[in-house]
Amino acid sequence: MSGTIIKSARNTANAPQDLSPSTQSVAFSHYNNISAQLPVDPKTGALVAGDIKAQARQCLTNIKAIVESIDHVMDDVVKITVFLKEIADLDAVNAVYGEFFPHLLPTRTVLAVAGLPLGAAVQMDALISNGEGTFPQAPCPLLKLSRNSDKAPQDPLSTHTVAFSHYNNIGAQLPVDAASGQLVAGGIQQQAEQCLRNIKHVLESIDVPFDDIVKVTVYLTSLADLDAVNEVYTTFFPDSAIARAVAYLPARSVIVASALPLGARVQMDAVISHGDGTPPQLVEDRHNLVISARNTDKAPRSPLHTQTVAFSHYNHIAGQLPVDLTTGKILTGCVKEQTAQCLGHIKTIVESIGHVMDDIVKVNIQVANIADLAEVDAVYNRYFPSYLPARTVIGVSELPAGALVQIDAVMSNAESTPPQA
Repeated sequence: MSGTIIKSARNTANAPQDLSPSTQSVAFSHYNNISAQLPVDPKTGALVAGDIKAQARQCLTNIKAIVESIDHVMDDVVKITVFLKEIADLDAVNAVYGEFFPHLLPTRTVLAVAGLPLGAAVQMDALISNGEGTFPQAPCPLLKLSRNSDKAPQDPLSTHTVAFSHYNNIGAQLPVDAASGQLVAGGIQQQAEQCLRNIKHVLESIDVPFDDIVKVTVYLTSLADLDAVNEVYTTFFPDSAIARAVAYLPARSVIVASALPLGARVQMDAVISHGDGTPPQLVEDRHNLVISARNTDKAPRSPLHTQTVAFSHYNHIAGQLPVDLTTGKILTGCVKEQTAQCLGHIKTIVESIGHVMDDIVKVNIQVANIADLAEVDAVYNRYFPSYLPARTVIGVSELPAGALVQIDAVMSNAESTPPQA
């Protein structure tokens, strides 16, 4: 690991182990990334018996066990992502979900996917606050700020924006008009615009500019809609004259969902830089940290995102497809070769900014066929021979350009980002 702040990777026997090459909980600085939890009973190592409610309860019980094993509580959870095999199961999952968050609601993203490991009906991952920091940082009694805006659609099981320290997470915004509570009228472009407008309303409600976004994830039910979404996307980014002057774009991943809540065709969530910090960090330090957005010509570049965007102690790497740099097209080959290409691009990006693969704290993998996971893992293990990041894997019905796999990552950034002159 590079830098002076130490990554803390931990497992507990009270949650499933050895299901995948991953660590249950990886903390760095003021955040802790928790691997996707399947509905597996840690005592048996098998999927829990019962219906979707039993599976949802087991996922959340596993998350709770991990959270408590590192001396935290469920109120420390900042964000949850719920992956369902069937979107029709959402009401049943929600009935269980509320039991685990009776006080403070994290932000939340929900989608149905084509497949989950072990044939599960649901899995969930989580991000939690980590006020104690990681060595040699001193513990700090930081407060979590959970806020909603009347100008964006409300969700009884999710908070619009949850800030902790120097990051702010916004839960998935559906194309819902806040005034009517209904999906916006029109086609995919109107839906994409409404998603982005809702994100903008949330940010404006907390006095944060749109250009403070460091990562966007776009969830579509059909890749055929991507070009239309991109047309709208480019009207929102870059947002300001300063951002346009440097052509700033956040990191981005595009994920195909088999279905989205309310029958939407698109939803988007976002990670935001939060220079204000949260109390007792000082608001007057707001502009002392700046976003560091970088690209390298040794990995595929995109006119719609930056390869790596760092702020404070974290760095977000955009979704990497298995693109052959010599042709600019998806590598012809099997899923192992494509996995190596994706991870090779991530390694190139990581090393281009003076880091190493051991600095990665979380990896997200989307595969076109969940049955290919063992082959993906065979390659994956070569890139992480010692420190295993937290990880989430889903099966999707399609990937851009017909790829078999796509991978993005979150990396520690011990050097932080420089003060503004």
